[in-house]
This record gives sequence, C-alpha cells and structure tokens, in this order.
Amino acid sequence: MSRDDRVVVVECAGRVVAESRRTIRVLETSHPPVFYVPPQDVRTELLLPAAGGRTWCEWKGAARYWDVVVGDDVRVRAAWAYSRPEPAYAALADMFAFYPSRVDRCTVAGEVVTAQEGDFYGGWITSEVRGPFKGAPGTQLW
Repeated sequence: MSRDDRVVVVECAGRVVAESRRTIRVLETSHPPVFYVPPQDVRTELLLPAAGGRTWCEWKGAARYWDVVVGDDVRVRAAWAYSRPEPAYAALADMFAFYPSRVDRCTVAGEVVTAQEGDFYGGWITSEVRGPFKGAPGTQLW
C-alpha cells in the first residue's frame, strides 16, 4: 500500500466520476494494483449504495458497494469502499475504488487502464505491471 501522486481519472457515461493526485495504490498477491480515491476527489453525487452491496475481505474488512449513476446510465456495483477497514488498512477508510470493467475508462498518468479479468477482481493493468494475474478461467486457486 503506497500513496500515489499520479493523476488517476475514472470516466463513466461521458462524465468524470473521479480525478485525483492523492490516491493510495494497493497491491495484493497475483493482482494488478487497485487505486483508492479520497472522497473529496469523487463526484459522490453520482454514487448510490448498491442493493445487497457488502462483502468481506480477510485483510481489509467489510466493503460496501456503490452503483455509479449518470442520468439513466446505471453501472451496478462499479465502486466499493471500506468504512472501517482493519487497522493495517486504516488509510483506506472511506476512499473509493472502481472496477475498470464497469465504467467506461480509467487512466493513470494518462495511460488507459486494462481491466483485470473476472467479475470479482478490480485490478488496474498498466504497462508498469506484468502478469499473470488471477481472474482468468483456471486461476481461482492460485
């Protein structure tokens, strides 16, 4: 987990949903990084709590999911956040992460992100990271 001052942008339905130079980049085993954006840099009026939107991470704790809503365009469970993460991840409290596969475009320092395969994973693949990554068929038990 590290602070990252590169410009991170999340776009959906023609709108910038998040833009920040104050993200936290989290790497987990066999995953590309996930960027967590402070709420001050997110258009939170475009986020609505997702129905049935909670999961548990053994490392970070309880996650709550959010739909991104731009007019009539609804991206179900496109974002998540930890209200009270486990102590080792306290810096992530109330920051938002986005699935690149569920929005239209994510960039890091102007580079367009490729989404990590699989519905469960939210990794951001850029030229600075190399796989293989979990998410593709047959990788569940790595």
